[in-house]
Amino acid sequence: MATIEAQKLRRMIGRFRVLIMGRANAGKTTILQKVCNTTDQPEIYDGQGNKIDTAMVESSIKRGNHNIANEMVFQSNPTFVFHDSCGFEAGSEEEFESMKDFIAERAHATKIEERIHVIWYCIPMDDHCRTFQRSEEKFFRECDTGHIPVVVVFTKFEALNPVAYGEIKKQIRGVSGEERSKIIAERAEELFTKTGVLDRLYNPKNLAHPKSHVRLQNMNRQNTNCDSLLESTTLALDNEELQLCLVSTQKSNLELCIKCAIR
Repeated sequence: MATIEAQKLRRMIGRFRVLIMGRANAGKTTILQKVCNTTDQPEIYDGQGNKIDTAMVESSIKRGNHNIANEMVFQSNPTFVFHDSCGFEAGSEEEFESMKDFIAERAHATKIEERIHVIWYCIPMDDHCRTFQRSEEKFFRECDTGHIPVVVVFTKFEALNPVAYGEIKKQIRGVSGEERSKIIAERAEELFTKTGVLDRLYNPKNLAHPKSHVRLQNMNRQNTNCDSLLESTTLALDNEELQLCLVSTQKSNLELCIKCAIR
């Protein structure tokens, strides 16, 4: 049960608002479902709080029309509000400018509940040779996110393991299972480093500067969670009230509550 203090904060702040970004098939919906502890699809609302038919939204996106101001809410945890940037990643300059305007507007919104509190930028690792594509380059080079913290989420990180295994399978022949897994993980780490993606993300010339990055893997499995993302997001927030608001949305995440309290 949320504390009285947390309940007051939620009344003051409203809901915790996230802009999730990244290419199609980056695993964004799965992440949101994990965060909200559900397998259901979100309900979608316009900026005035009117519910929108999901089929109409999907049809609009297929035609190349997407309203980043639309809100996605999961009934399992309605204290989160999500916005999806889908559009500019496909190369639309108009959508890119629309996304920049939206971020600028929500960064300076008068009411704290209307602000974007964090940006999650998802980068899938299932094509490690093309990790940092034009859309990532454009966003981090040209989009000033102001005081909104950016947390980069490397999704599908497990995809590096079969690539790593393919490179060293002869070398690990006859090696025990535990040692074998360790060697594969080390080679996967080397593959990740060789992509150079971290150097490009944290380039001081970028306008958007990540506060941190996390790696998520096997999100399609039932026993996985996004605790590392939620912890990283909590620590990325400069506003203590927002930190407490985020923690209060995680009713069952005792470990996160303890870490935030210690900090």
